[in-house]
Amino acid sequence: MKKTLTVLAVIIVVGLIAVGTWRWVNDEGVIPGQEPGEPGGPAATGPAQPDWCPAVEVIAAPGTWESSPTDDPINPSFNPNSFMLTVTRPLQDRYPADRVKVWTLPYTAQFRNINADQEMTYDESRSEGTSSLENELRVTHRDCPLTDFIMTGFSQGAVIVGDIASEIGNGHGAVPAERVRGVALVADGRREPGVGQAVGNPVSGVGAEISLELLNPAVQLVTPGATMRGPRDSGFGALDDRTFQICAPDDHICDAPLGVGNAVERAQGLIENNGVHARYATNPNVFPGSTTSRWLVGWASDLIDRAPDPGQAPASGVVTSVPPVP
Repeated sequence: MKKTLTVLAVIIVVGLIAVGTWRWVNDEGVIPGQEPGEPGGPAATGPAQPDWCPAVEVIAAPGTWESSPTDDPINPSFNPNSFMLTVTRPLQDRYPADRVKVWTLPYTAQFRNINADQEMTYDESRSEGTSSLENELRVTHRDCPLTDFIMTGFSQGAVIVGDIASEIGNGHGAVPAERVRGVALVADGRREPGVGQAVGNPVSGVGAEISLELLNPAVQLVTPGATMRGPRDSGFGALDDRTFQICAPDDHICDAPLGVGNAVERAQGLIENNGVHARYATNPNVFPGSTTSRWLVGWASDLIDRAPDPGQAPASGVVTSVPPVP
């Protein structure tokens, strides 16, 4: 009898160890010691992809005064001169919607200032846009766990996309890092030299939010509710080699000087219709012999063309190479 009880006790202990090990490995689908975003993580071994899901979703975030929260994200029309339309429309023409979903962020893209006191503040607008974009990522990833993302943004939209890419790349974003094929930021107000991959003609300055961080009191006099937050503390993490920074020389939104200088004058520059900032679709001084729009379309197309069929290859095929200037 004593021998039998001993055997039963051993069986129970072994069983508890097995259950504990199973829970240890399967708790929230993550193996301890495995960092978020590593190949083989939860996103790479998720459920089968529904047939209606696109292989890739391209997300575009327009700049200030180029979007509205009521705009159609598939066929935006709020501002027909929006820079992002020079990228999204060619992609929609090139790829069928059942393979590539092109989604443009609808948000209140405004920037309250002394000349437009009735508008939403930059902080509020940026927060709204961030929330809407993250929700789109979460919903798509929930319904289509093997769909990859390409994200791009211009000006205020670049700040939003860059902030979200930083969160994802550092393991606490809306989707796993391995689901992001690439990020392109045009005129990013938080651009920091050496963070991400610089393409196009070199610039020597920094993003306006870095340049003006120590001058926030003066900035508030001209643009109340526009907090200059400085650089992104953790960079782009795992997405650093997939995040491309594009900045036109002398665009004071992304190529601003360091140092104090004339704080009010520089804050005023944030709201002026700077000719360089408004000409990325045609400016030949960013990509010699080409334009930013053409580079972005070629870059995104290269990533899309190399994307695996989710029904055949569950793991994301990450591409980090830079396409030649078309």
